[in-house]
Amino acid sequence: NCEITVDYDGNVNVQALYDIPAGSLLTISLGDPTNPTPIFAQYGFLPQDCATIFCKAMHLDPQIKELGYDFTDLLFQVETGEIAPRVWDVFLYDILQKNDPNAAQQFYMACQTNDEGTKQQYAGEYFPYTLDSLKQHVYGIMSDCENLTMKAQSYDVNLHPRVPVIVAHNQLVSQTFAMTAALLEQMG
Repeated sequence: NCEITVDYDGNVNVQALYDIPAGSLLTISLGDPTNPTPIFAQYGFLPQDCATIFCKAMHLDPQIKELGYDFTDLLFQVETGEIAPRVWDVFLYDILQKNDPNAAQQFYMACQTNDEGTKQQYAGEYFPYTLDSLKQHVYGIMSDCENLTMKAQSYDVNLHPRVPVIVAHNQLVSQTFAMTAALLEQMG
């Protein structure tokens, strides 16, 4: 309900974002609750109630930007592993760009105009390839989390006090991605 700024003289200013009733707590936002990773990276803690996490497809950043998507569109559900529809779009678009530029352009236009019929046509035609690409990604992230967790656990917690938070983050990602992997395996 408020915003904190620091001016050039070092003065801290608190400004209400709207009328706040007397006696109410002042609160600030530390980030987007749909994705705990930036909050963890910047502030060193994990929200305990996050419902979703980013699918970690940073390698597809050009495709994400071309489609006009944002990390808030590309989520996995923490409780179920369910994959947001736009995650499928991004992985399919990457496959089309690599294999059929004309189809990629048509799929791009379908995404821009919300032409679900055309999107579904391509999704059906390329489903085995998109599924395989997503599986490779999910299993790769799970492997990375396992390796990074083992590395983090090798550090002395007295010298590196953030290790438990790093491990907790990696476990959250691993558990979510394991559920996502199980869903993908059920698909083929």
